[in-house]
Amino acid sequence: MDEKRTAWERLQLIHTKGRPTIKDYIPQIFTDWYEMHGDRLFGDDRAIIGGLARLDGEPVTIIAEVKGRDINENKICNFAMPHPEGYRKALRIARQAEKFHRPIICFIDTPGAFCGVAAEERGQGEAIAKNIAEFMTLRTPIVSIVLGEGGSGGALALGVCDELAMLENAEYSVLSPRGFASILWKDASREQEASELMKITAEDMVRLGVAEAIIEEPLGGAHNDLDKISENIHEYLSQKIPEKCKKDIDVLLKERYTKFRKIGAFTE
Repeated sequence: MDEKRTAWERLQLIHTKGRPTIKDYIPQIFTDWYEMHGDRLFGDDRAIIGGLARLDGEPVTIIAEVKGRDINENKICNFAMPHPEGYRKALRIARQAEKFHRPIICFIDTPGAFCGVAAEERGQGEAIAKNIAEFMTLRTPIVSIVLGEGGSGGALALGVCDELAMLENAEYSVLSPRGFASILWKDASREQEASELMKITAEDMVRLGVAEAIIEEPLGGAHNDLDKISENIHEYLSQKIPEKCKKDIDVLLKERYTKFRKIGAFTE
């Protein structure tokens, strides 16, 4: 593990060209990957992929936000900013996992949901809200991992889970620091200052009770050793997925509900 970085330094690191994406991790961690397409309502959003795979020989469902490794890939996956059909595809695949009693593994890596006119016309807010509501009651284990950016409702739609883990340099926030600075100070150039105020690092999230675990990255960041970071993610999942699967589903659902009810500072 590196010496502690500032939130801004971590933000620069997760924007590093060459940082692994879900397309790098799947062949390293899982076997028998089979991708499923479409939401059965509008189309197939390439910003979110989902399908079936095996983890240590056991079937699991994978739902993941996709970042491109170059400009052409980013154009295809809309720079990891999903449309409503992406979230609806995720929910369709999650319901199938529930039906066949497969644990769900979500990988979060997005600056936020796409905020274009077409996305709003097709019900972006409703799609995200429905995922949050329905994932809360899915009768199958759910583990989510933030790989890099965990931005806004785009991340929350895959963030309702029994346990949330974050890579060491990942961030999880209500919106991007640039957006925060634009709204609060009407000055996007103050994004570095905003990133330090927002409490968005993995350590912040564990301290605040939003995340439960931090997955260590190789020296210098995940991009420096794909095998090592994949091994660390695999080790975490190999421990957590069987642990969650052994629990009575009603106990698991109660714990999931309690996990989110206790987040935040409040008085009664």
